[in-house]
Amino acid sequence: MTNTIRIAVRALVENVFSSGSIDNRFRSQSALLDGTRIHQQIQSTYKESDQKEVYLRTELAFKELLFTIDGRCDGLLVGEDGLTIDEIKSTSLPLDQLESEGLPVHWAQAKMYAYIYAKDHHLGKIFVQLTYVQVESDERKYLKKCFTFEELEVFAHDVVENYYPFAKLISDHRNVRNESSKQLVFPFESYRAGQRKLTGAVYKTLSEKKSLFVKAPTGIGKTISTFFPAIKAFGEGELERIFYLTAKTITRTTAEEAASRMRSCGLCMKSVTITAKEKVCFKDETKCQKDYCEFANGYYDRINEAILDIAANESSMNRDVIEEYAHKHTVCPFEFSLDLAYVADAIICDYNYIFDPRVSLKRLFEEQKKTTLLLVDEAHNLVDRGREMFSASLNKDLFLQIKKEFKSVNKVIYESANKVNSWFISFKKGNDDQNEFTIEELDEGLVVLLNQFMEASQPILQLETSPNLLELYFKVNAFLKIVELLDDHYVIYGEKDKNDVTLKLFCIDPSKLLQKMGKGYRSKVFFSATLSPLPYYQDILGGKEEDYSLSIPSPFKEEQTDIFIKPLSTRYRDRERTKGKIVSMIHSLIQNRPGNYLIFFPSYHYLLTVYDQFINEFPGINTLLQGAGMSEKEREAFLEQFKPNQTETLIGFAVLGGVFSEGVDLKGDRLNGVVVIGVGLPQLCYERNLIKEHFNQKEKNGYDYAYVFPGMNKVLQAGGRLIRSEEDHGTIVLVDDRFLQRQYQTLLPQEWRNFIVI
Repeated sequence: MTNTIRIAVRALVENVFSSGSIDNRFRSQSALLDGTRIHQQIQSTYKESDQKEVYLRTELAFKELLFTIDGRCDGLLVGEDGLTIDEIKSTSLPLDQLESEGLPVHWAQAKMYAYIYAKDHHLGKIFVQLTYVQVESDERKYLKKCFTFEELEVFAHDVVENYYPFAKLISDHRNVRNESSKQLVFPFESYRAGQRKLTGAVYKTLSEKKSLFVKAPTGIGKTISTFFPAIKAFGEGELERIFYLTAKTITRTTAEEAASRMRSCGLCMKSVTITAKEKVCFKDETKCQKDYCEFANGYYDRINEAILDIAANESSMNRDVIEEYAHKHTVCPFEFSLDLAYVADAIICDYNYIFDPRVSLKRLFEEQKKTTLLLVDEAHNLVDRGREMFSASLNKDLFLQIKKEFKSVNKVIYESANKVNSWFISFKKGNDDQNEFTIEELDEGLVVLLNQFMEASQPILQLETSPNLLELYFKVNAFLKIVELLDDHYVIYGEKDKNDVTLKLFCIDPSKLLQKMGKGYRSKVFFSATLSPLPYYQDILGGKEEDYSLSIPSPFKEEQTDIFIKPLSTRYRDRERTKGKIVSMIHSLIQNRPGNYLIFFPSYHYLLTVYDQFINEFPGINTLLQGAGMSEKEREAFLEQFKPNQTETLIGFAVLGGVFSEGVDLKGDRLNGVVVIGVGLPQLCYERNLIKEHFNQKEKNGYDYAYVFPGMNKVLQAGGRLIRSEEDHGTIVLVDDRFLQRQYQTLLPQEWRNFIVI
């Protein structure tokens, strides 16, 4: 049986000829743009008979594998002595520091293109040229060699032979994976109510290359219900890769557990979990430089062996496993996990690896996207995360600081920072009568000054490290990237704080950019227990009219939960007045219904005032307090206190919308009740009001979009911590008179509407 391996020329030669170190010393952020500019510049010098961006494709058999290799060569030049394949490479290095013969990986790429062209056109010989261009000086270096077809043929077969062990491992694994996915049955004895419907909807969505928005209640088993049909699609040849995207570490663990459960039922699948660089770095400082970090030094010389080793021996490549193999092979664990993402079947990671234009996995080729599924867990979180990813800000003080630092050090940087600082002073004076203000359009003059600042900073950053200058350089770079995205989904505003002033490019509606970043993937499934109301989330997450949507009722009986509404005002102005009544209500609740409780407050300050009064009045009751900025260990210790079958009551005081109100799974008697104080509305602020006005102008309910929907989402998430299985029972108390208003009641789940007012 012949198995086909599809691979791009560049990916193939980079795998075989990879060498050297990770060295993330300062690199000009314009490198990519410089590369494009230089390519176009060189190609513009071609003669009329020359061709550029020539698509080339061939098939090469080796043993039982058939390699389909393709790519675009930069140039095909017609000369008197014959045809030349031109490969253009830009470099920030001075050309005299470049290897005199050029880099082997660059020759390999050009020679593969030459082999394909010579083979297709029956040429006995062909020239290969490397054109190196220094990005700043525009100096050029041409390296040219002539190869016979026989030489190129031997070379191409050697490359494929070197790649074969890796390709063989992947090919064998995929055959076993596909066969095991065909045999896989649902990894539980039976489907919960609604699960079969959800698995069917995901499979149909995949088959038809659509997107799906799902509101499915907490406890239904959304992770396995979305993962399982995607795995079945492997066996049908519909899919090659799944991204399971989450906002929180705790939901990543749930995805890992689902993958593990399917493996225990016979599935052969490799999954990798990507953990943030700061968390997995082995060094005291996250400084990716070969002379500082042994895991960066020589990384590319060792990475292929490390990948082969882990891929041959492990199925679940989670943080612990990756760290173990990273130590064994002395490779950077973060870069290792990114490289593994291209060979794994399932990648479990944060939203930003797909949606953030500054972070996303750039090496995923368009062709690969067509066989890739995105599963977006807790998708309600993607609204604010999207706004954050597509927004940027700068403030005056950053430039003032650099101006002072470089006054007697570097005149060019001093003057450049001074000009931007002066622009901010004028900006502030021009809006003296208000602390917050919107502006119609961005001053082009500022964009010019920021680009000049970038250019002034680059030479000094290449020679030495100034942490403040480096930080500001990257902030300016991020800001300028967002400038290119500005349209009517943005609001530009200024904000004054004493002597400082901030300019923000605020993405009010992330729908268009989320849609753009998700373009090209086979299917996307957005799911959450609180994707309600569905039309709002479809709108703001970039859904299209032809997308599917599904709302699944709760599989649990109404009798499992007692719902109470305590109609007190929790509005800011009334909090001091009603605080004592809330304390009394909590005490009365635990007297009548002892057990483990979580009580959620709309702000940390409000939480502390009620907590202080409660422990003063009732000092004998066990309480836990969510701390500000808790570490992962502290969070785990907090949750471990919620033990089943405790004889004494335990109350955890926590923040609504915080780490304990989402993704926490306290099954059975570990949690007996949830109290939610307030309707969760975000604090009134300038940004939220901008959102409100924006959607009002679009003839939508701006107040709902800015305040009510995000607020009630937090309430539903917090309440969802309680009932996690058919055996769970408990109490939910909603404390706020607004819960009796129609506007809020229509957003409550059906199973919460049979409430008792206390």
